[in-house]
Amino acid sequence: MIRIHWADAVAQKLSRRGNKHIIAAGITPSGEFHIGHLREILTGEMIHRACIRLGLDSEFVFVVDSADPLRKVYNFLDEEYEMYVGHQLACIPAPDKTGKPDSNGGSYSDFFLNPFLDALKNIGVEPRIIDNYNSYSKGNFSEAAKIACENVNKIKEIIETVSGRELSDDWFPYNPIDDSGSMDDLTVTNYEWPFIYWSDSKGNSGKNDIRKGEGKLPWRLDWPAKWSWIGVTCEPFGKDHGTSGGSYSTGRKFSEMFGHEPPFPLTYEWISLKGEGAMSSSSGVTIGPMDVLELVPSEILRYLIARSKPNKHLEFNTGDLLLNLADEYERVCQSVVDSKGVNLEELTKRQRVLKEEAIGSVIYSQITSDSEIDESYKVPFRHLSMLAQIRANDSDVFNALEKSGYIKSTKQNEKLKEKLSKIRCWIESEHFPNDLKININQSIDKNSLSDFDFKYEVYLLEILQKIEGIVDWNYENISFAITEPAKELDLSLKDIFQLLYTIFLGKKSGPKLARLLQELDKDLVCKLISEAAK
Repeated sequence: MIRIHWADAVAQKLSRRGNKHIIAAGITPSGEFHIGHLREILTGEMIHRACIRLGLDSEFVFVVDSADPLRKVYNFLDEEYEMYVGHQLACIPAPDKTGKPDSNGGSYSDFFLNPFLDALKNIGVEPRIIDNYNSYSKGNFSEAAKIACENVNKIKEIIETVSGRELSDDWFPYNPIDDSGSMDDLTVTNYEWPFIYWSDSKGNSGKNDIRKGEGKLPWRLDWPAKWSWIGVTCEPFGKDHGTSGGSYSTGRKFSEMFGHEPPFPLTYEWISLKGEGAMSSSSGVTIGPMDVLELVPSEILRYLIARSKPNKHLEFNTGDLLLNLADEYERVCQSVVDSKGVNLEELTKRQRVLKEEAIGSVIYSQITSDSEIDESYKVPFRHLSMLAQIRANDSDVFNALEKSGYIKSTKQNEKLKEKLSKIRCWIESEHFPNDLKININQSIDKNSLSDFDFKYEVYLLEILQKIEGIVDWNYENISFAITEPAKELDLSLKDIFQLLYTIFLGKKSGPKLARLLQELDKDLVCKLISEAAK
């Protein structure tokens, strides 16, 4: 069987290069990590899993670019950080709650990195962590740095030719660091292995030992140097790096200079916050992974990445788009379960492709690679969000689910308990959409029905009679009692549903009506209809 999920397709291409692979992802911890970063991490991790499924020897690594300098004072930092601009992120203090440097708070890079690593564990991602600052200190970049420093003219020519960018006469392929720890305002005056000699505009001068990681390579050289000493064979990267003349274009040439075959390229698109634009740690347009994981089941968050090819732009929010994503995940899970035992060869080519993509998306959405689909998907996210608002106790929610037939038993289903817990957090958060909020009326204000210009009293009396006569209080019987009189009286279903939502919720829309009424006390339902019909 040919696997055609995008991760499987990449793994098959990698298999043609050999059996052993190192899949990499890398991020600069300049600010709070966000779910946009998860696209790079999960794209790489899913390719790693696909390689394992294909029988390849694969490792997944996450490179933390902690040797990068602080570029500027970001809007979430206090102006006191001005003194640290140009200093490496691993060497400056973390911010406190007010954004001021906290000398007792550990390093800036760890402050932003550690919550992200915790989030990764929660979604089943545990890569080998490579800290760039430590790697420079250990001399891992020395060989590539030596090649770069001994081929200045060749490297300048490659950058200028490929990128179209003109470099200054004093440009040098290694950024030194002064005695205070800053990389800013320094000019390289001489190089003699293993030392870089520098001066600044104030007349200060000094030297750095490349072997000890004093300073670092510029990004266009740092990236391929990492590929070389780590042995990276594939690394997903954002579309900014993948443009013509971008850092991958130069990186592949430098990788060859360093004696390493350039990694298989895979460009990914951004994840945007709906209505806010692309997420960015430095701009503050973010939703943190830990924040999202408090609200969203891990499988659904993984599915956001697994369902779409990397080059497709994604939009996300923790409101309507989250709800739609959960709906889709549940449908796809059911489709995959239904397809077990089906001979895919009997399907049309298009049906087979869609089914294979669905199977792959669900497989790569699971927390562990050998996980079976948990049956908690059978309880719709939407329905559970409704139940969580009208049932204060979890036990009442679970009893309602068993009674309505969504699931046979909830007693041993930890995933379902986790799903309910996260939905309760979502409901209580600022992210819960107003149009999903439910407040059940206890009495009727007739003025609230003044918008309805059809003679609804006859209809209400008809459904009241049918509802009072229901013996088995279930979805099917309630649905029939609501819709059948409307058909007999030739009323618009849209009109009668808006009427009934107004009677029960005080607004013209809501969750599936018969599902909602099934969870309400029958006497209350009859009372409200009776009051509205008078």
